[in-house]
Amino acid sequence: MEIKGLAKTTLLDYPGHVAATLFVGNCQFKCPFCHNGSLVTKASQLPNIPLEEVYAFLEKRRGVLDGVCVTGGEPTFQPDLRELLYDIKSMGYLVKLDTNGYDPIQLDHLFKEGLVDYIAMDIKNSQEKYAKTVGRTDFDLTRIKLSVDLIRDSGLDYEFRTTVVRELHSIDDMYEIARWLEGSMAYYIQSYVASEDVIMPIFSSYSKDELMAIQALMKEYIPRVFLRGVD
Repeated sequence: MEIKGLAKTTLLDYPGHVAATLFVGNCQFKCPFCHNGSLVTKASQLPNIPLEEVYAFLEKRRGVLDGVCVTGGEPTFQPDLRELLYDIKSMGYLVKLDTNGYDPIQLDHLFKEGLVDYIAMDIKNSQEKYAKTVGRTDFDLTRIKLSVDLIRDSGLDYEFRTTVVRELHSIDDMYEIARWLEGSMAYYIQSYVASEDVIMPIFSSYSKDELMAIQALMKEYIPRVFLRGVD
């Protein structure tokens, strides 16, 4: 299991809970605006945190932390993900899983085994622009659609979310996403934030007022639309 980072305490990553966050390496996508770019493009160069060290930390924090978030990179790209989640659940923790939704079969198995309590799926763009946004020419949108349906029918707490980039996401794109996800439990509009670890640092964000206007537009189809990362 390639664990590349550990945030020991977060009040933001798992809504309503105090949690730790594990960061894994590698991803099937290469989104140019990814803010964890080194986990995607340089994962092999980053040191692994031994599982024994991670488990020892979690054992000590039992009763203090409510849950563990597993993010990336892309967790479902890791062959040992099931074992990791099983071990975390065995310690009594809630599990929040972040995913790009490109492996619906694995998600289905994890859900059926009760290894996930909260699922957060990135919706990269409107269906028409998905392949370009994720940086793949051999992209299979069917996988994304299956994951969306699977999550909506899972009975789990969940959220869909989009990091909104001015150069990649038009107002029409956001409207199409809202229509696609109509009636979903929760949707987060995440403001793009430039950083040194972005794969292609050439993008910009919408203003707060613009994002609030997008939020109002999307609420026509998804009642619970929130802004995240907006000052």
